[in-house]
Amino acid sequence: MRYCICNEVFGDWPWEQVCDFIRGLGYEGLEVAPFTLAERAEAVSAARRRELRRSAESRGIAVVGLHWLLVKPAGLHVTHPDRDVRRRTADYFIELVQLCADLGGSVMVIGSPKQRNLLPGVTPGQAADFAAEVFTAALLSAERLGVTLALEALSPADTNFITTVEEAIELADRIGHPNFSVNLDMKAMSSEARRIPDVIRAAAGRFAHVQVNDPSGRGPGMGDLRYEPIFAALKQAGYDGWLSVEAFDFTPGPEATARQSIEYLVRTAEFVK
Repeated sequence: MRYCICNEVFGDWPWEQVCDFIRGLGYEGLEVAPFTLAERAEAVSAARRRELRRSAESRGIAVVGLHWLLVKPAGLHVTHPDRDVRRRTADYFIELVQLCADLGGSVMVIGSPKQRNLLPGVTPGQAADFAAEVFTAALLSAERLGVTLALEALSPADTNFITTVEEAIELADRIGHPNFSVNLDMKAMSSEARRIPDVIRAAAGRFAHVQVNDPSGRGPGMGDLRYEPIFAALKQAGYDGWLSVEAFDFTPGPEATARQSIEYLVRTAEFVK
């Protein structure tokens, strides 16, 4: 497995500084929140996209993909009962697919809890219909550009729609497209009734990406969650993709978060071998 980290950890650091710093720690990839680049994906010019990709690759860093997809712009919602809102959201997913591909990425993590929450009067069944409609609209472009949309189950404290990995897999099965899969996030999975390693093993072959963190919101190894059983389960599940550090509590600072996370992951991987 290879290690990457989410770029919002670094706040307003210049892109080149982020790439240089994480490469020096041993990371090989960067996962990008589009709102850190511009208000809207379309506002990132073709020239700027080429510059960002070239700058990262020249430093030995791959842009792995995108996450926090719908933080901006305002007014988008995956499960909204208004067809026009869903159409605008679907159109924006197509724009994000293009941005992801232009940066060299191949995965888009669908989290964005506020933009998928059930609105008053919308049942879970209706929400699944609406979400499938929105995501399916982007899959032709995703297939053409080699991008996978990966739906992330989130904690019930964060959202009321798709709160277990099993539910995420059910929606992926319903959509039934090779470019639509599931993302596993350790912080989110810590809210499930089953142990995280059991959830991973049950989802073997059904997930395309993994984000690593601690239930505290800090990086992996910066709290109480132990990763030895998690690494063992990922190995048993046959996963050999990216492990992406995604922190939410930035109190320790970007340097400490990035350094302590990868040092812990590397030590744990060696232990599990």
